[in-house]
Amino acid sequence: MASRSTVCTTLALLVCAAVLQPARAAEPGEPVRVGAVLPFSGGVELYGQQAKLGLDLAAKDINAAGGILGRPVEVIYVDDKTRPGSAAEAMRSLIEKQGVLAVVGPITSQNLNALVPIAESSKTPLLYATNYEGGKCSRYLFSFGAVPNQELGQLLPYMTRTFGNTYFLLGADRVWPHQMFGIAQPLIEKLGGKVVATKYTLGTETDFSPLIKEIAASKAKVLLFALKGDGMDFIRQADDAGLLKDITVAFLGLSEVDLGIFRGKGQNMVTVVPAVAASEDPAVKAFVAKARAAAEPGVAVSNYVMTHYSTLIALKAAAEKAGKLDKEAIIDAMAGLAIPSPTGPVTLGQDHHVAMNMFIAKTQGSELVQVRALGEIAPEPECSPTGR
Repeated sequence: MASRSTVCTTLALLVCAAVLQPARAAEPGEPVRVGAVLPFSGGVELYGQQAKLGLDLAAKDINAAGGILGRPVEVIYVDDKTRPGSAAEAMRSLIEKQGVLAVVGPITSQNLNALVPIAESSKTPLLYATNYEGGKCSRYLFSFGAVPNQELGQLLPYMTRTFGNTYFLLGADRVWPHQMFGIAQPLIEKLGGKVVATKYTLGTETDFSPLIKEIAASKAKVLLFALKGDGMDFIRQADDAGLLKDITVAFLGLSEVDLGIFRGKGQNMVTVVPAVAASEDPAVKAFVAKARAAAEPGVAVSNYVMTHYSTLIALKAAAEKAGKLDKEAIIDAMAGLAIPSPTGPVTLGQDHHVAMNMFIAKTQGSELVQVRALGEIAPEPECSPTGR
């Protein structure tokens, strides 16, 4: 096992101060098993790989510092195939056959909807680290990603002030885009703006030229974009057609992992994220360098790596606060917990969603670069007290 000084040097400002001390020698016995229900096929596997990179880094750092209550942590991965049925089957198997202490995942909102009831019926913590539409309120769910007021609530005022107040909304015909656009429209109107049209793709399109012409004819100044996976070719085609000269893309959920898909197209698209890998902040630079060293050559490092890293750091902190590996005790300890992260403190509220620093960023060259630091934004997940 690495010495404590080596561990602290490696982790820099990330976790040593509050989470990984005092280090304990690992005791013999079974590891602490944590399940991960993530997409490694089915269309959004890039994000599943990012999540795995973050979890692997966290497990390595935790084990180097003595594990969780002296026991090593082991992450057991299952492919949810980007399908709710597969996700549900995977989570049940992890709980019933592997005896996991908690489950991390999934990525998509549709699969999250399938997993929350299982978390509740099995009384197993579900640690979700992807930005989503909010409203999932459960004793057994903890969200480490952004909710709409942290993302849309910061992005739309900036876009309206900077680029114009007419919006075309384009998303995939899935849960997340529909819910996000439902939240966006009244926010846009409150800002004095107007939604000129809303369109959803089916995921089977290969030629987006009719849609590009429709958007151009709308004369909208901002394209609010919620297409992932099968819709990403739209950006290259829109750029080649000249659309992006006249309209600015406000991209929901954009991260560094997407940039390779654009092949240099789609410059100056704007997003709001909880971390920017190209940041000059020393703690972020140290984390990104460590992640790149652990990743396959050419793999991007995005905020998905950082948010999933935080899930295991929080689980360790909660277990050590509770003093035992008991699910209910860990859940009680998790609420109100503050942990360090590369971008600053991450604090889990009583609603089980995180307050964290957020950043406006844009595509520039082959990177996502920071435009403005927004500071810590508290979540407003629209959770009612009875929902928990």
